[in-house]
Amino acid sequence: MEAFRREAEKSSNVTNYQFWHHDNKPIELWSNHVIKQKINYVHQNPVEAGLVYRAEDYGYSSAVDYADEKGLLDDVVVFRTFDL
Repeated sequence: MEAFRREAEKSSNVTNYQFWHHDNKPIELWSNHVIKQKINYVHQNPVEAGLVYRAEDYGYSSAVDYADEKGLLDDVVVFRTFDL
């Protein structure tokens, strides 16, 4: 908790504790190619980290839903592609 308090002191808009970074880098999803690229990136993170062999095996990932298998939640769609 002390580390979170110190981080809050560095920010003008946080009063007690800072946990999340405020410096996100938004990316415009302007084509189906870019959307699919980002879906793949998110799904491959547990694989790259060595947590699972297949993205679908990570229990908290939507990758299993995109592989036409049943995940933990019903009807999960994180990103949609567009019919052009």
